[in-house]
Amino acid sequence: MSEETVVSDTPVLTTSVAASAAHSRARALQHTVVYLLSRVGQGLFVLWAAFSLSFLILYALPSDPVSIMLNQSGEQSVVDQQQVAALRAQYHLDEPLPVQYGIALWSALHLDLGRSIQTGQPVAAALVKALPATAALTFLALAVSLLAGVGLAMLASLIRLRWLRDLLLGVPALSVSLPTFWIGLLLLQGFSFGWHWFPAMGNQGLASLVLPALTLAIPTTAVIAQVLSRSMAATLQQPFVEVLRAKGLSAARLQRVHVLHNAAVPVLSLSGVIVGNLLAGSVVTETVFSREGIGRLAQGAVSTQDIPLVQGIVVLAAAMFVVVNLLVDVLYPLIDPRMSVARSGVGR
Repeated sequence: MSEETVVSDTPVLTTSVAASAAHSRARALQHTVVYLLSRVGQGLFVLWAAFSLSFLILYALPSDPVSIMLNQSGEQSVVDQQQVAALRAQYHLDEPLPVQYGIALWSALHLDLGRSIQTGQPVAAALVKALPATAALTFLALAVSLLAGVGLAMLASLIRLRWLRDLLLGVPALSVSLPTFWIGLLLLQGFSFGWHWFPAMGNQGLASLVLPALTLAIPTTAVIAQVLSRSMAATLQQPFVEVLRAKGLSAARLQRVHVLHNAAVPVLSLSGVIVGNLLAGSVVTETVFSREGIGRLAQGAVSTQDIPLVQGIVVLAAAMFVVVNLLVDVLYPLIDPRMSVARSGVGR
């Protein structure tokens, strides 16, 4: 082969490699878009299932929401049957079950969640009014849980004394077993009634958020610490850790920069479940601390069988769960690039 032939073939080879790389990137992008669209479709199915199941469960309850509304005082009194019939017609409660479901679903598809049977207020307006207080409580509890859970897991992994490490890792198991309302009552007794550091109830400023957030954060911290400590222990057995140790990397830097980064994937996978648990725990927590929010709204709606309001709360909780999981799917490749390769089908 002559020198001229080798030189002339080089640009062709470079162009071929560039074209192959561009094709791989395009294929990876296509698979990523298809994957995200499939996840959006699954999220929409979850919303539909949550709406449908809540509708069927509420319909199966033996009591009548209109009768409950007209007897809110709890006294046995004569109820005007014409008024009852008018209210049932207004909320389509006199229609057969399939008709009620069809009307409710069609309205929900148009972002109309109906009106509260108890107050007559639009459900969407009630949710918008109550959501900020619960969102602030949830995200503060999540932030405290992440900081405390990561700190506890890292501290346990750095400790060489086995008995002390086992003691630290035993704290999360104890915290998970404690009922949320009991934790709240203990915090109230100590920090509100005993030392008067924080208000016992209400939504007055940041101080009123501290105890409710700690009530939600303590069990969640335990879950994060348990999962992360086990993941970090497995990551420490990986060959790359031994290589970094041989290079003289300090234990603290190794944990903070390399081990924690690789061990965070299981915790990220639990994000949707953690947010769901925090939202569920807010019902009890907001009741214990007399806070206005989605939790108190849900408690009142269930006790009065306010079907549109309960459905709105269920759909909102399901929507937040779906959004969190979609965000997790987007963040996965940023934390672990191998996830992006696996999803894109590269190498198959």
